[in-house]
Amino acid sequence: MKRRNEHEPAFVLHAYPYKETSLIVEAFTRRFGRVGLLARGARRPRSTMRGVLLAFHPLRLTWSASAELGTLMTAEWGGGQASLSGIGLMCGFYVNELLLRLLPRDDPHEALFDAYGEALARLSAASAPVPNTGAVQASILRGFERRMLAELGYAPVLDRDAANGAQIEAAKHYAYEAERGVVETRRSDGDSVFSGRTLLDMAADNYDNARTREEARRLMRALIAERLGGQALHTRAVLSELQDL
Repeated sequence: MKRRNEHEPAFVLHAYPYKETSLIVEAFTRRFGRVGLLARGARRPRSTMRGVLLAFHPLRLTWSASAELGTLMTAEWGGGQASLSGIGLMCGFYVNELLLRLLPRDDPHEALFDAYGEALARLSAASAPVPNTGAVQASILRGFERRMLAELGYAPVLDRDAANGAQIEAAKHYAYEAERGVVETRRSDGDSVFSGRTLLDMAADNYDNARTREEARRLMRALIAERLGGQALHTRAVLSELQDL
């Protein structure tokens, strides 16, 4: 039986040509999660959907579905938002790739949808006064990554020692152990060692400190790599060439 979903808040994560005039659209919707949609004739010059199915802009989508791939019927602007540019645009592509790789289809995550919209709005508004510093964008990415992993059930507890439940102390050092979490260590350096201050800052979603941003980047990269099972993120490689995002 076909189901019809009308005027659903959504964002386009990815779209690619299908046959001569159509598109396959991967959309992130508020109530239905990631969905695959066939936009028939969307590439025709007079199509009402031409120029609307753009990434990073709030949309309202109407579609019907009786199988894994639904049929997109209408696409409308869902609100004004400035376009992403420069480093912010690459950050947006990175966030979209994360969702495409880690979020299964038809798995609703309304809180994650809201976090995604908030991250895009912040990337759109961000303007680093010094070219390529990227501190603001890095903070936005770390916050979104952590919220995404938490929504998907993969984020470790950052304010408690996984070995004994003790409160993390800012002056101590902790190692991240896969499938376990963060545990106190006598080591003070290494890719898997992080300061207690960093862990507490991350738990509070505070990335003002440069050391916190650097260590948070390493920790989030390790957590995401576990979920990807060895697959490389194409946008991560590009960001790494630009700067430490």
